[in-house]
Amino acid sequence: MLLSGTHVMEGSGRMVVTAVGVNSQTGIIFTLLGAGGEEEEKKDKKAKQQDGAAAMEMQPLKSAEGGDADDKKKANMHKKEKSVLQGKLTKLAVQIGKAGLVMSAITVIILVLYFTVDTFVVNKKPWLPECTPVYVQYFVKFFIIGVTVLVVAVPEGLPLAVTISLAYSVKKMMKDNNLVRHLDACETMGNATAICSDKTGTLTTNRMTVVQAYIGDVHYKEIPDPSSINAKTMELLVHAIAINSAYTTKILPPEKEGALPRQVGNKTECGLLGFVLDLKQDYEAVRIQMPEEKLYKVYTFNSVRKSMSTVIKLPDESFRMYSKGASEIVLKKCCKILSGAGEPRVFRPRDRDEMVKKVIEPMACDGLRTICVAYRDFPSSPEPDWDNENDILNDLICICVVGIEDPVRPEVPEAIRKCQRAGITVRMVTGDNINTARAIAIKCGIIHPGEDFLCLEGKEFNQRIRNEKGEIEQERIDKIWPKLRVLARSSPTDKHTLVKGIIDSTHTEQRQVVAVTGDGTNDGPALKKADVGFAMGIAGTDVAKEASDIILTDDNFSSIVKAVMWGRNVYDSISKFLQFQLTVNVVAVIVAFTGACITQDSPLKAVQMLWVNLIMDTFASLALATEPPTETLLLRKPYGRNKPLISRTMMKNILGHAVYQLTLIFTLLFVGEKMFQIDSGRNAPLHSPPSEHYTIIFNTFVMMQLFNEINARKIHGERNVFDGIFRNPIFCTIVLGTFAIQIVIVQFGGKPFSCSPLQLDQWLWCIFIGLGELVWGQVIATIPTSRLKFLKEAGRLTQKEEIPEEELNEDVEEIDHAERELRRGQILWFRGLNRIQTQIRVVKAFRSSLYEGLEKPESRTSIHNFMAHPEFRIEDSQPHIPLIDDTDLEEDAALKQNSSPPSSLNKNNSAIDSGINLTTDTSKSATSSSPGSPIHSLETSL
Repeated sequence: MLLSGTHVMEGSGRMVVTAVGVNSQTGIIFTLLGAGGEEEEKKDKKAKQQDGAAAMEMQPLKSAEGGDADDKKKANMHKKEKSVLQGKLTKLAVQIGKAGLVMSAITVIILVLYFTVDTFVVNKKPWLPECTPVYVQYFVKFFIIGVTVLVVAVPEGLPLAVTISLAYSVKKMMKDNNLVRHLDACETMGNATAICSDKTGTLTTNRMTVVQAYIGDVHYKEIPDPSSINAKTMELLVHAIAINSAYTTKILPPEKEGALPRQVGNKTECGLLGFVLDLKQDYEAVRIQMPEEKLYKVYTFNSVRKSMSTVIKLPDESFRMYSKGASEIVLKKCCKILSGAGEPRVFRPRDRDEMVKKVIEPMACDGLRTICVAYRDFPSSPEPDWDNENDILNDLICICVVGIEDPVRPEVPEAIRKCQRAGITVRMVTGDNINTARAIAIKCGIIHPGEDFLCLEGKEFNQRIRNEKGEIEQERIDKIWPKLRVLARSSPTDKHTLVKGIIDSTHTEQRQVVAVTGDGTNDGPALKKADVGFAMGIAGTDVAKEASDIILTDDNFSSIVKAVMWGRNVYDSISKFLQFQLTVNVVAVIVAFTGACITQDSPLKAVQMLWVNLIMDTFASLALATEPPTETLLLRKPYGRNKPLISRTMMKNILGHAVYQLTLIFTLLFVGEKMFQIDSGRNAPLHSPPSEHYTIIFNTFVMMQLFNEINARKIHGERNVFDGIFRNPIFCTIVLGTFAIQIVIVQFGGKPFSCSPLQLDQWLWCIFIGLGELVWGQVIATIPTSRLKFLKEAGRLTQKEEIPEEELNEDVEEIDHAERELRRGQILWFRGLNRIQTQIRVVKAFRSSLYEGLEKPESRTSIHNFMAHPEFRIEDSQPHIPLIDDTDLEEDAALKQNSSPPSSLNKNNSAIDSGINLTTDTSKSATSSSPGSPIHSLETSL
């Protein structure tokens, strides 16, 4: 809004001009959010219906900016982007599936060839019609073995593990005050490398509180003891705050026991009322004694006064005025100050300078907002002229100066320290001034003295990232964001630009994953652009919540740390499951393939393999994907988007345990009958009963998987695989339950499971070999991974695979979408202005003939008069685009010479985008009022 001669709080107004469309603040926000595309299309159609010429004029503009691209953008807008984890798992599953299909086909081919050659070539048996059913049964058996190998090889449990892990995490995150709206946001937080946090309400409590005070010539660094303040001073202070505040501002009792009192109304006044309560005084009693309807005169706060004053009538018919406001304003109007004895003493300019140096500046350096409270007495006769503010709001007596801050949440510094230790850079992006933002950042631990960091305001940020044409360059952003820690006085566009610049940066080897917090509508674009957007559940607006991925139900930054921990836990859970499943895959496929090639039969039968598949898919995914997170997850660097799912350490564990299991299974396969003094199960006839030999192999294989499942709980080379095992009752239940079912299958499964009951000593041997997995795991842990350079990582996404071509094109379209809309508005503004100038030439011709020989009348009420006001000058650091449509200017060369450059108008038009600075400059008043300027022409026509 642009307000001229208007005092909103006082209820007086002369003119209100509102900015609408894509160039307004709301238009910019919704353009960045991707909304409003259909609205623009409707506007274009309406314009075509109303004015064919205007539609013809706008058509080239639309085509020049790529109407087809807009259609393509709309088509891709609703496309669901695959998460990084899903992309990695899909690629890995396809690779494993192809390998399993090849092994399955080779197994079937070898079995068929082996049987055919041995039967019809070596033994020279003829194909007799009566033997056909037998041969067909052999071929069906071979096919079943091949299908079994394929079923075991294909990791169909991967999607189940991911779903279980994410669903379990989402449920548990609710208890940690994280309401997850998009499921993949959990795993994305495990990759987070940067957090751009809002200040108010997230890092701070959003509760203005008085923390320092200067009363009675004493500077209190904490809330003073009431007994240390003079009684007269205390009474004046309580009355000045209670009466000279909006009566709608109150401190209410907390909703829950143990919570903080609720602040209702103006936050600054709530802080002052809280100060009264901290001094053990009751402001409500004062308000009851002096109700609002008895207030004699109120000078409400506005940007010019920078203060609020209230006049009351005392019992002796005299008047008293209480005043409060910005200390630098109110102190200049004070001629006296209350001493420690509660008596006014002279307050000279040098006293004020000393007070500023010793009290005001130290408070400001601590990030405090300083408020001065004062009063003045007036005689009853003659009654002062209350409309003469310059005389009334003067000669005040200073009661006190207080320092107010929005305190940092007590748990935030520790939470930020955990983030930094976890390799996550925390940045503060706020609309506050740079000094307050820097002070809060130091208190939070975002910046530390002696470090190499940047603290910028939005205006300087725009100057650094834009080229001569006013376009944002990624190279310029790359020079800033690695050191940037605080961005103050930032607009929604600035925040969106920073987030997008970090995400698109190729400055680092790993692609940056950015999380953003916000609570207002202005934060919507950045929340939507971020990899993970955190909206505030209490103070957040609907726009912010809709644009977010996770909602913080307690508006607390420490909840983000828990989200990071759960995100990393999701990755670890999937990696644990992969480590376990791939070990089973490798062993089962090799055993089935080798056994088929050597003995024309698999030691692990089809139904047994399906049971093993059930163990390693369903049960293992449930057991390993529900591991609770620990603080150790925050002691390592982020995974990164292009980090492989299977590290070299995991590959070492997979191959190491596979070697152990294969060695023992093949040992049992070829010499097991001699070890246990039982009949061999090799080369058994087609329908022979189950053998103890193959049952021992099957039981040993399952026991090794059960104990290896305990090994799979650790994927980073840790030795203590039992650490925290009892904190996961699901894991313990599944392991014990699987062991009990295995006993039932072996002892009572019979022919359906191809099992023969085992003796106690045979069971003990199977369990003993399974326990060897734990010992072997310690051996593998001693082998340094750095020496196994031949091991390769798996499950990595390349940059090209991570972002499909269509999404790359869509992203290119999005880069300057908001700026393109702004420029479109600028171009239309210039066209309209030029048409007005052309029409004004005709009006001037008539006026010159009409007033020829007469004095030309003056224009008394004009936009020009306002624009030339010395207090308002809009400075814009952004370079501007040239005037595109020169058709009308060519018609009048003389007007073009006399008029100011179009870029001066562009300053006002793009002020929101580039950041504006209102300064005092009287030197511009004369030049801006030149009769030939476009503004003057526009004013004359109006």
